[in-house]
Amino acid sequence: MYRIFCVEDDETIGKMIKRHLEKWEYDVHVAKNLSQVMTEFAAFDPQLVLMDIRLPFYNGYYWCTEIRKVSNVPVIFLSSVADNMNIVMAMNMGGDDFIPKPFDLEVLTAKIQALLRRSYDFAGNSSIMEHKGAVLNLMDATLTWAGQQLELTKNELKILHALLEHKEKIVSREELMEKLWESDAYVDENTLSVNVNRLRKKLSAVGLDGFILTKKGIGYRIG
Repeated sequence: MYRIFCVEDDETIGKMIKRHLEKWEYDVHVAKNLSQVMTEFAAFDPQLVLMDIRLPFYNGYYWCTEIRKVSNVPVIFLSSVADNMNIVMAMNMGGDDFIPKPFDLEVLTAKIQALLRRSYDFAGNSSIMEHKGAVLNLMDATLTWAGQQLELTKNELKILHALLEHKEKIVSREELMEKLWESDAYVDENTLSVNVNRLRKKLSAVGLDGFILTKKGIGYRIG
């Protein structure tokens, strides 16, 4: 079930979108506090965002820019200001599509399905992994969180990659050791603990406490 985050200040439109998309078995969250969009974004960890432009506090362009600092999640703009200038600006600010209001719900659904297909059908080949707003870039070995970027060592990158590949389950110490050292040579288990603890300290320094959880005697999982 894909998670869709709707940032819309018109309560009637928000409820209409939510009701319709839930019939298609999407998990839809409509933003409740439009001054704290990023807090709700991080908590919900969506796979697609529907973004109005005219919003109280900050407009949709601002929030799309903030999202792009931490995530490559697809963003579809929904707006009644559908002139060429706004459409171009929406794309330049990181939007993936633009649907003018008023819109047909079936058209919206088709656009969402197409964008989700393009974005996630080949997710296994993606160089970007995301969890609760934290974005791991496998190409440049960095982790971005709340506008801060961490440089990762080769082992730190491998640990996070393995854990994020299996978000819903515990990754055993044996699996992690095989991933890290890929050899038949004996490696002291304490070496893995040292690597994980060093990574935890680095994550904690930018506010990511509890990102890696321990299942005593078994292994680790993402929090």
